[in-house]
Amino acid sequence: MDDLPKRIVQPGDHAPNFSLKDQGDRTFDLLEHMGERILLSFHPLAWTGHCAAQMESLEKNREVLKSLNTVAVGISVDSMVCKREWARQLSISQTQLLCDFWPHGRVAQRYGLFREANGFSERANVVIDENQNVVVVKVYPVHSVPDIMEIIRFVQGMG
Repeated sequence: MDDLPKRIVQPGDHAPNFSLKDQGDRTFDLLEHMGERILLSFHPLAWTGHCAAQMESLEKNREVLKSLNTVAVGISVDSMVCKREWARQLSISQTQLLCDFWPHGRVAQRYGLFREANGFSERANVVIDENQNVVVVKVYPVHSVPDIMEIIRFVQGMG
C-alpha cells in the first residue's frame, strides 16, 4: 500500500485512473470518459439514510448533469450484490453505483478518501474535468447529505 497517497487529492491533480464494476456488473473505467466531466460521489455505506439520499440526488439530477457534459457515479466499499439490491429498492436505474469492494476501498485510498479506522470512505464529491484533472474536492460530515445544487452550480460555472 506504499503507492497510495497520504493526502486527499486536490484541485490541479491528475485524477487517478480506475476501473470498477457497478450494480449491474458493468465496468466503469475513468479513462473511457476522457472528454466528459465526472462527478465521483463517494459515500460510506449502502443501506443508510444519508447515503440513500445522496445517491437519489444523483439519479434525480442525472439529466441536468448530462446537459452539462457531466457523468455522475456513486462509489462505496459495498459489493455488487449489495449495490444491485440497494439500487433496486431506491429505484436507481440510470446512475452507476460503483463497487470499491475489492481490494477493499482501493479507489477511495488512491483518492486519499479512505477512513482506515472505519473501513469505508469519506462522504465526498470529486469533480474531474474533461482532461481528467481534479477541479473540486469537497469532504462532508459523514452524517450529512451533500448539496447536489452546489456541485451543479460549480459545473455550470466551468463553461
